[in-house]
Amino acid sequence: MLAALLYTGCKNDALIRPGDSLDVAYRKALNTFRSGDYSQAADAFETVINIGRGTDYAESGYFFLAESYYYNEMYLLAADAYSRFINLYPNSPKQQQAAYREAMSYYELSPRYKISQKYTRTAIEKFQLFIADYPNSQKVEEVAKHISEMRGKLAHKIYHAADLYMRTDQYRDAIIYYRLIIEQYPESKWAEQALVNEIGAHVEYASKSVRYKQRDRYENAVDSYETYLQLFPNGPHRSEAESLVDEARVALSELEPVEAPSEKEQEQQRQRELDREEDLLNPNMTQQQ
Repeated sequence: MLAALLYTGCKNDALIRPGDSLDVAYRKALNTFRSGDYSQAADAFETVINIGRGTDYAESGYFFLAESYYYNEMYLLAADAYSRFINLYPNSPKQQQAAYREAMSYYELSPRYKISQKYTRTAIEKFQLFIADYPNSQKVEEVAKHISEMRGKLAHKIYHAADLYMRTDQYRDAIIYYRLIIEQYPESKWAEQALVNEIGAHVEYASKSVRYKQRDRYENAVDSYETYLQLFPNGPHRSEAESLVDEARVALSELEPVEAPSEKEQEQQRQRELDREEDLLNPNMTQQQ
C-alpha cells in the first residue's frame, strides 16, 4: 500500500497542474516522455503547445508531440504532427530529423503488398524528398534502401495482379501488367521473372487465338525474348525464356497463311483492345489494384 501511494504521489507530481509555469510544464512533459509513457507525454506536450504559443517551448513541444506519437506507434498522427512541425518551423535545427521521421511514419504504415499501397507511395515520395533536401545526410544510404524496398513492394503487387490474370486466362491483361513492371520497376527482383512470364503469356495467348491473330502474337513473344536478352542477358530464368521462345518459333514455322478479316473489322478489333487497355490502366483503377 505504501509503495502504491508513493507511486501515485510521484505520478501526480509528474502531471502538469494549473498554475505551473511554462518552464515547469515543459520539464514535466519531457520527463514523462523520457520515462516511456508516450501517451501521457503527448497530452503533456499538447498542453505545452497551447500555453506556450509563439515561444521556443512550443517549437520543441511540437517536435516532441510528434515523437511521442511515433514511439507510441501511432504513425498516422505522428506523420501529421511532423508535417505541421516542418511547416511551422522551417528554420528549426530539427527539420532534418522531422523530415526523416515523417517518411518513416509512412514506411511503418505501409501494409503487405496485396493491400492498397497508398502509404507505400507516400513513403517513397517522402524519402525521395528527404534525399533531395538533405543529400549529405548520414541517413541517405538507409533511405535509399527503404525506397528500393517500397518500390519492390509495388512491383510485387502488380506481379500478383498479372498472375491472377494469367490464372483466369486473361492473357492480354496479364501481358499489360507484366510489362508495367518492366517499365516502372526494372530494378526490382520481380522484373526478370515478369519478363519471362510475359513471353509465356504471349505464347499462351497466341496458341488460343484465332488463326489470323496467331502470327502477330507469336512474334510478340519473340520480341519480348529479344528485350529479355537486352535487359537480363545472364538472368537466372534465361533457360525458361529460351524454352518459351523456342515454342513460339516452332509454332511460327508451322503456321500456314490465312486470310485476315477486312481492314474495317481489324480496326474495330484494335479499338476494342485499346479501350480495354485504357480501362485497365485507368489511374483510379491502378490505385485500387
